[in-house]
Amino acid sequence: QVQLVESGGGLVQPGGSLRLSCAASGIIFSAATMGWYRQAPGKARELVATLTRDGTTNYPDSMKGRFNISRDNAKNTAYLQMNTLKPEDTAVYYCNAFYSSRRTYWGQGTQVTVSS
Repeated sequence: QVQLVESGGGLVQPGGSLRLSCAASGIIFSAATMGWYRQAPGKARELVATLTRDGTTNYPDSMKGRFNISRDNAKNTAYLQMNTLKPEDTAVYYCNAFYSSRRTYWGQGTQVTVSS
């Protein structure tokens, strides 16, 4: 059974930092492209970052500089370090494990709220 379990979300003040974790089981973690996406209320889900099996990262221009994706294959865990958070970063953040268009897995999401 495939499971992706996100953790590390919560309430943080503007300018603060959070580190999200995604613990995977039931998949060959090292072979997956791991990704983080987010969905704010009333908006479509959007890409935050991806990290391929060979270490190539991809960030939309709007995410570059404040977000950093990483992985620990020994722990089957992906991370998203988020710095200088803004209220507009408030969203549910989802972990994704991608192998192909027909084989992709999602976590349940973790809420991140940036507010003073």
